[in-house]
Amino acid sequence: MTPIYTFLFSILSFFTAQTDPPVKVEMVTNFGTIVLQLSDETPLHRDNFIKLVEDGVYDSLLFHRVIEHFMIQGGDTQSKHADTLSNLGSSDLPYTIPAEITPDLFHKKGALGAARTGNPERASSSTQLYIVQGKVQNDSLLAHNEGRINKMLARHYGMNDPANKPLIDSLEAARTEKDTVLSKELNGRLNSILDSYWNFDKYQIPAPHRQVYQTIGGTPHLDQNYTVFGEVISGLEVVDAIAAVETDSQDRPRSEVRILRMRIL
Repeated sequence: MTPIYTFLFSILSFFTAQTDPPVKVEMVTNFGTIVLQLSDETPLHRDNFIKLVEDGVYDSLLFHRVIEHFMIQGGDTQSKHADTLSNLGSSDLPYTIPAEITPDLFHKKGALGAARTGNPERASSSTQLYIVQGKVQNDSLLAHNEGRINKMLARHYGMNDPANKPLIDSLEAARTEKDTVLSKELNGRLNSILDSYWNFDKYQIPAPHRQVYQTIGGTPHLDQNYTVFGEVISGLEVVDAIAAVETDSQDRPRSEVRILRMRIL
């Protein structure tokens, strides 16, 4: 192969590699089939999810938390054989995924997100996921939810501000020593600081996102605080059907909603 052809082949190979289609995953549930498309903007979450699907981790797990007009959540690794009295929602594999919160991925209806604890790094659960149902938003709801977004962002940036670390460390020490009086005092001081924290760029819901929220709906108050790593491209009616099931006081469906199997398409 001549040098010029070698060069042209390299260029063609590069652009071909860059235009690989997004990964699609088929999720078969006892309510029907949902097809998910994973985002290349969140490679850590994408690759983790692909591995879990290929390893069969999700097969036979439950959607253990369902809230109509909000989201459906599954992926608790203990849910496969859980009885009706089991307390679900705290089990996954023993690692977390660093947050991949990007400006373009938001909580529109059908968004695929990663559940997490309230950790300061906003790191995601290894296995627990949610699919947004949400609801259509008007201007008043969007303004309210924008405020909720910034309140969560204030707590995030405040918790990670080095100036607040001595207080946070003292609070953790008091909790470790089970000093409830001191813990309550320090926690009150910390919450007061976080509630009024201002040293960050306030978030405004972009106009294109607002338009989506005002037409198909979603749950905007989670934006910029949880990682969205894909979306439903087929089967939104299945999400709606699952979201409508009767649940108990812990938001667990009274009748099983189970992921039967997943596979990469």
